[in-house]
Amino acid sequence: MIREVAIVGVGWSPFRSITPDISYKEMMYEAAVRAYEDAGIDPRRDVDSFVTVAEDFNEGTSIFDEYVPDQLGALHRPVQTITGDGIHGIAAAVMQILTGQFDVVVVESHSKASNVLTLPHIIAYAMDPVFNRPLAAHPYFIAGMEMRRYLAETGTPLEACAQVAVKNRGNALFNPLAGYGTDLTIDDVLASEPIAEPLTRLACADHADGAVVMVLASGETARALTDKPIWVRGIGWANDTFWLESRSWGQAGYAYLAGQMAYRTAGIQSPRAAIDFAEVDDTFAYKELQHLEALGLCRPGEAGPWTLEGGTAMSGEFPVNPSGGALGEGHLLDCTGLARALEVVLQLRGEAGPRQIEDAEVGLAFGWRGVPTTSGAAVVLSN
Repeated sequence: MIREVAIVGVGWSPFRSITPDISYKEMMYEAAVRAYEDAGIDPRRDVDSFVTVAEDFNEGTSIFDEYVPDQLGALHRPVQTITGDGIHGIAAAVMQILTGQFDVVVVESHSKASNVLTLPHIIAYAMDPVFNRPLAAHPYFIAGMEMRRYLAETGTPLEACAQVAVKNRGNALFNPLAGYGTDLTIDDVLASEPIAEPLTRLACADHADGAVVMVLASGETARALTDKPIWVRGIGWANDTFWLESRSWGQAGYAYLAGQMAYRTAGIQSPRAAIDFAEVDDTFAYKELQHLEALGLCRPGEAGPWTLEGGTAMSGEFPVNPSGGALGEGHLLDCTGLARALEVVLQLRGEAGPRQIEDAEVGLAFGWRGVPTTSGAAVVLSN
């Protein structure tokens, strides 16, 4: 990239399945205070711009950035909303810094999913109102159909998808932020409640509440603020069609395009050789496999056997979702991708505790906005 950009501070409010004792504003405030202390900044003095990643439908209020300044210390400062995945918010911050007009930008995203009583109906608003929405089907039927097509096209065994759930929920046992860590077997996952055949309950990420705040800075400012900046080496994003009738059901084209853009801006020609580990969206277990292939980390049809052989385990040759992913931490609505990036930052700073990956130098985070979208974003980070 034409100007250096680094993440200099991170903060969070722990991820929990339900938070009746705290409001979304209090979660945002807790995460922001942690991030500002981590970066050593005063938001009222040092921050040039603020980005919040939120969907008005999920929040229950329109023009959501009007409800952000108080708890972020952003009163009378530039604030904008990105209605996408958390990594789209990082992209917006990076682009602001690359203009040369901003030196420090804060990115915030959060989830109060436990407050949303009719989430499937809200998700359905993203479906075509003439051809698809009148079916009145739970939107997860799209994931079931896509999973079936993916398995058929690649020859991936069903057990490989189940192993993703086993691995990620097991990894989450080592993550104090995660709310869904547990010991499972492949049989446990396959025998759990059917959701949208062949998708089962334990192969779907449960929702969680939480918040993540990140502070990004230009290269010169980053070096002045911290002795452990995490550099944004490359970033990319892409959207495929929203039409169910014309999309590619077996492949994640949006992930391929987002990954290629991130690798191009990072100067990476061989991602498997250049990257040490990855945090990729696993909202549904099969999605981890599909995304690994689309991101060029293995060839089509190889992610399943690779996972079954232990190659993507924390002790494997290429750890994937050491945090536990969305399956282990919980799905944080629009904050899910930012949670993936948070784990990459902690790993690269050597602050991941018992799940720390040895000698981690370059990590990839990839976020997907979820059904029924074909929208994703990727970021390559290094220490």
